[in-house]
Amino acid sequence: MNIFRRLIVDDKEFYKKVFLLAFPIALQSMISIGVNMLDTIMVGKLGEASLSATSLANQFISVYHILCMGLGMGASVLVSRYWGMKANEPQKAAEALKKTVCIVLKLTIGLAACFALATFFIPDTIMRLYGNDSQIITLGIVYFRYSVLTYFFLGLSLVSTIVLRSVGQVKLPLFVSIGAFFVNLCANYVLIFGKFGFPRMEVAGAALGTLIARIYETTIICGYLLIVDKKIGFRIRDFAMKTRDLLGEYIRISIPVLISDGILAIGNNTVAMVIGRLGMVFVAANAITAVTQQMSSVIIQGVSQAGAIVTGQTLGSGDKEKTMKQGYGFLGLGIGLGILSALFIMAVSGPIISSYEVSEETAHMAEQLMMAISIIVLFQSSNSIMTKGVLRGGGDTKILMLADNAFLWVVSIPLGIIAGFVLKLPAFYIYMALKFDQIIKAVWCVFRLRSGKWIKKIRM
Repeated sequence: MNIFRRLIVDDKEFYKKVFLLAFPIALQSMISIGVNMLDTIMVGKLGEASLSATSLANQFISVYHILCMGLGMGASVLVSRYWGMKANEPQKAAEALKKTVCIVLKLTIGLAACFALATFFIPDTIMRLYGNDSQIITLGIVYFRYSVLTYFFLGLSLVSTIVLRSVGQVKLPLFVSIGAFFVNLCANYVLIFGKFGFPRMEVAGAALGTLIARIYETTIICGYLLIVDKKIGFRIRDFAMKTRDLLGEYIRISIPVLISDGILAIGNNTVAMVIGRLGMVFVAANAITAVTQQMSSVIIQGVSQAGAIVTGQTLGSGDKEKTMKQGYGFLGLGIGLGILSALFIMAVSGPIISSYEVSEETAHMAEQLMMAISIIVLFQSSNSIMTKGVLRGGGDTKILMLADNAFLWVVSIPLGIIAGFVLKLPAFYIYMALKFDQIIKAVWCVFRLRSGKWIKKIRM
């Protein structure tokens, strides 16, 4: 009973701070998902082959996105902690902030180059990882051809946004995302369907529209970070600063995050490969439900990132007892948001599925997947807020690396393969098997929180 009493923190300032951080982040995520949903709906009007091709091509791009999130969130652990230390050691903390930003931006550019080269030289090989339908592969290659430069703009925009959020700068990224939404909407409409005298580019238009929106987003976000921002004070000339003394600490904290998210991305892509071989109907149904799942969890993502920032700043001020209390408070928020997300999915699944021009078989399968998602999100909510927020903010990155991937590779993927290819179960059970790690991880997080071993010391 004691743990249930601790799930509600008797501190209005705590909930106010979480809300002020989480709401803009959640709203920004919702706008980004709205862009993806518009892409899916627009491309869906071209047919199930086009929808499946762009969905699978974006699975590879999502690997890069997740790796950038790993780099950015690893940096966020350090940035938020150093920001909390500024009151005690202002000069040393300010220098550490700049060095962290320098490291993460350089690594992001290097990673973008690797993915851009792979997309340019071996698009056929990449698409064949997700399926063997020749029509889908051909359309996926076309999508990749126009996505090569997207990696650079996506990565720089993403990590710069995460860094700014870590010092409380959450409004600008939100407003920029709103602008990017309309840029993407207009570009997609014009280029996919060939409006206002532009050629009808279809799948290629979807990729080019996304690239244009990313360029817009990066120009403003990076321009602000490098020219206007005064909290971190990082400037273009600081790219030349020596960072070797902090590189070891960044690697200690960030590399487990990167490896964890990287292996998790590979695991999720393995799930996509399993889905891709279950047929075009399953792929199309999953593409529809994936957007709904993302919409249902935008607030969860916001609270997760707020959890990492608040935990890091509180630990930076040296108050471990307060950090523990806040940890239980975040767990309570996770449980409540999981229930709300499940209800949301149940309420909107029907109208969303009916908005797509797909076959009756695809729509029926999407209904089964929606039902499974509404169950999984009950557990995914609390474990996301704990693993991607509180525990990561506490510096517990090595254990999270092991836990995240052990549950996925040892449990979910084998169960999904058995359910899909051996037992040939209905879509509901296949999806539940593929996401079973979310249930186990939710239970594990409670025990890890109670142990207090997740609070780690960070050096400057």
